[in-house]
Amino acid sequence: MPVEGHRSTSTDGHRLGDDDIATQNWVGDGPYRPGRRRPNLGVVIDFGWWVATERKERKERRGGGEHVTGGDDGEGDGDGFKSSIACCFPCSFKVAAGRSQGPVFLFVFGSKKQTEGGGEMERPKKKQVLLFHCEEAEELARKVAAQSDLIKLQCINWRSFDDGFPNLFIKNAHDIRGQHVAFLASFSSTAVIFEQLSVIYALPMLFAASFTVVLPFFPTGSFERIEEEGDVATAFTLARMLSNTPISRGGPTSLVIYDIHALQERFYFSDTILPLFVTGIPLLKQRLQLLPESDKVVIAFPDDGAWKRFHKLLDDFPVVICNKVREGDKRIVRIKEGDPTGYHVVIVDDLVQSGGTLVECQKVLAAHGAAKVSAYVTHGVFPKKSWQRFLHKSEDSEKAFSHFWITDSCPHTVKAIAEKAPFEVLSLAGSIADALQI
Repeated sequence: MPVEGHRSTSTDGHRLGDDDIATQNWVGDGPYRPGRRRPNLGVVIDFGWWVATERKERKERRGGGEHVTGGDDGEGDGDGFKSSIACCFPCSFKVAAGRSQGPVFLFVFGSKKQTEGGGEMERPKKKQVLLFHCEEAEELARKVAAQSDLIKLQCINWRSFDDGFPNLFIKNAHDIRGQHVAFLASFSSTAVIFEQLSVIYALPMLFAASFTVVLPFFPTGSFERIEEEGDVATAFTLARMLSNTPISRGGPTSLVIYDIHALQERFYFSDTILPLFVTGIPLLKQRLQLLPESDKVVIAFPDDGAWKRFHKLLDDFPVVICNKVREGDKRIVRIKEGDPTGYHVVIVDDLVQSGGTLVECQKVLAAHGAAKVSAYVTHGVFPKKSWQRFLHKSEDSEKAFSHFWITDSCPHTVKAIAEKAPFEVLSLAGSIADALQI
């Protein structure tokens, strides 16, 4: 049981009374004056440790009409003071049995005025970030830097030796010391992963205050399961490679990924890295508000997986859910739930490869009376130029997809579909700039 109310002595033998403790505690306006109202203190011993504690109570300050919050939750006392640990120093206490407890630490509580309407905690100031980037992400990096004067673009020499292996050089490496550093990556092929990982491993070791990797598209995210013995879950492999990023002076590396294929892949990363999963859906919602028929929009999901992944982010729209059923050797897309009749239907998914599922969904939705059909995917992968099947080449093709929105998470695709209808790029630059301030 704690023992309260005993006097204490300092290390030099001076006996500390109420006024001594109160003088140490006083941080109000002007010097402490005896008799001036102050927070009540008591001395408590618990498991061999003495601490000075402030008695907390709740009431309104009389006069001036100023209301002071506090009370049972320990927020303040009757004079509108909020306790906070100001300092600690070694001292010695005597207990009731007369034995000396020996050197312990006395925590002295300061006081801080807290009034209604005024928050005592200041929001942290935004930090300056040195942003490095791979070669193919240069355009996106420039857009990110344009979002804030606090984001400074940096340069890396991406060279190769005659045998093809990377010969890399980080410019102004000494300027990184004590700075917040970020790297914008793009793992578009196995050929570039090694050289970018080399830079990712090197940057935090240059005494960076903190380190953030922005990898908009996690390319092996759809290979996260083992369906039969012998399958290799390469999503886990890439997660392990990123988890080996050295810690910076500020702690583990932060890893920003947009719309990863499966949220459970968070657990593929070790505790040495902090994955931050972000979504591009807010960009889509902003774009849909600009449509003339914004009040006649329905969201369609091509399968149950897409519905589970995104429906909570789009719960303010009517929904149509499609699914695939097998008939003989064919897999046919059907509408499982919802009615698209008369609506502008927007198919939403995390990524597109060949686009076959989107095409089949469009046909079914149009057959059930959809006025228009558009599509949104965060990651337009489109291997082997499969984006060409969606181009507006004739009047018939224009009736297929009215709009096809993607983000700039895959730089090669962005360059390939530039100014080609029905494609439109929704940039992640603003969202990335915000993520760098977390």
